[in-house]
Amino acid sequence: MRYLHTMVRISDIDQSLAFYCGSLGLEEVRRVDSEKGRFTLIFLAAPKDKAQAAETSAPLLELTYNWDPETYQGGRNFGHLAFRVDDIYQACQHLMDNGVTINRPPRDGHMAFVKSPDGISIELLQEGDPLPAKEPWASMPNTGTW
Repeated sequence: MRYLHTMVRISDIDQSLAFYCGSLGLEEVRRVDSEKGRFTLIFLAAPKDKAQAAETSAPLLELTYNWDPETYQGGRNFGHLAFRVDDIYQACQHLMDNGVTINRPPRDGHMAFVKSPDGISIELLQEGDPLPAKEPWASMPNTGTW
């Protein structure tokens, strides 16, 4: 058995790509438009997984956009997507600079949570050992849910 991808339904392609690619740093590796099925599939890979994804089509995040409008609810009951980052403080600052709310700040230098435009929880984990606690993160309160 081999892990291939996780599919997340999205309601706005531009807004979702701004979040997943522009803010989070994933890269689009493939796109499929189906007129018959009335949907678009956009496959994304983390930069360090891009070569493997090109070779094996995994691991990927599949964004599914249905052309006929739907309302999606329950992002929290999905669970979350998790990404390892080189510097959790730098990653969170970049997200904040792009207008993303840090729902669970990396007070411990190890873990943070944000949400996509469609309410999907994203967990960010520090590569290796936790970084030493530092401000403003150490005293930043939680915002909303994750």
